[in-house]
Amino acid sequence: MPPRSPHPLFFRDAAQLLTLAGLPPPRRGKALRDLGLIPGGAVLTRGDKILRIGTTSELTAEARRVKAEVMECKGQVVMPGFVDSHTHLVFAGSRVEDYERRLQGQSYEDIARAGGGIRFSARQVRDASARALVQRAERFLGQFAAHGTTTIEIKTGYGLEVDEELKILEAIRSLRRRSLLELVPTLLALHALPPRYVGRSGEYINRISRRLVPVVARRKLAEFIDCFCDRGAFSVEQCRRLLAAGRRCGLIPRVHAEQLTRTGASRLAVELEAASADHLDCVEESDIQALAGSNVVATLLVGANFHLGLPHYPPARRLIEGGAIVALASDFNPGTSPTLNMQFILSLACSALRMTPAEAIAAATINGAYALRRAHRLGSLEPGKEADIIVMDVSDYREIPYYFAWNHCVATVKGGRVIYSKK
Repeated sequence: MPPRSPHPLFFRDAAQLLTLAGLPPPRRGKALRDLGLIPGGAVLTRGDKILRIGTTSELTAEARRVKAEVMECKGQVVMPGFVDSHTHLVFAGSRVEDYERRLQGQSYEDIARAGGGIRFSARQVRDASARALVQRAERFLGQFAAHGTTTIEIKTGYGLEVDEELKILEAIRSLRRRSLLELVPTLLALHALPPRYVGRSGEYINRISRRLVPVVARRKLAEFIDCFCDRGAFSVEQCRRLLAAGRRCGLIPRVHAEQLTRTGASRLAVELEAASADHLDCVEESDIQALAGSNVVATLLVGANFHLGLPHYPPARRLIEGGAIVALASDFNPGTSPTLNMQFILSLACSALRMTPAEAIAAATINGAYALRRAHRLGSLEPGKEADIIVMDVSDYREIPYYFAWNHCVATVKGGRVIYSKK
């Protein structure tokens, strides 16, 4: 039997209702600060959709008529659920050894050359069963929900070999069937070169393009295709070949771009009309202008900069003031950003990137939804959109990043269903 339609919900008396309504996505420049804030606001849901937004007094009579369950939000902030548009959720074990080595002065590249890094995670995935991968990921998903995230992009990339990448994609498919969160699969087809292909990268790319990409597209295991285009990973030309193969099969490009050094990967993203270019720590002014003139989302992953102890961060202010579409995501992964708390990402965006709290919230909701091609139904609270709503136990939205490393979320609603409640 299909699941019963959720009971109507009435979120009332919010100190601040952040709708992010009224402006078409994506948000650029000054529009990134417009949260569509309604003091004393309310939201009424019906089924999995938002029926109405407004003040509590405007919606009370209709809420009674439809016999909505009251969600009392006095003194709290109500806002859209976070849309985390870049994660590597499915992995096995941890990379705590890498972490300790970094603290002792070794670089990301040093650790990779010594057998750590992505290849170490690939060995752990190879040794894990699909069931174990799913069970571990499910525990993480519970924490995502408890921290206010309602939509999550999930990349592969720790398989490296064809069969192992397919194992991860099947695990993601299983998670999509079981989870109440919305999970968006991405084939990270070029992440690192397997040891047996050292010196034969062209052969590896041909194998992935011919043996993996068409199968993934035919079986509808992913919506997007991604590559790590950087020093020590894959070149612009190699990524161009791979992403073009994905586009021919109907997969939408994304690019890990300009994280460790400037390679021209952000220009490749613009050239291929990718959904996003992610990281962007090393972009130059001409790259910013190219991104600003496109619909490619500049997704900033400040959790990685923080965890790696890097002295530099992506130039968020220059990107925003230049007119680029800026989003924020957790980059949740075992090696460089083991956090799933988007509230902490907001704090980092404000303190390290000098974004305002309003800009950070818009980047983590409506622009994240745009990066996943879902802004028409997610990322803002508007009639007809999906009822993805979170309640924060603060009276002013600026307190979410201000009280850093806390979990302010007391309720998470996905598609009109309460999937987490602190009560």
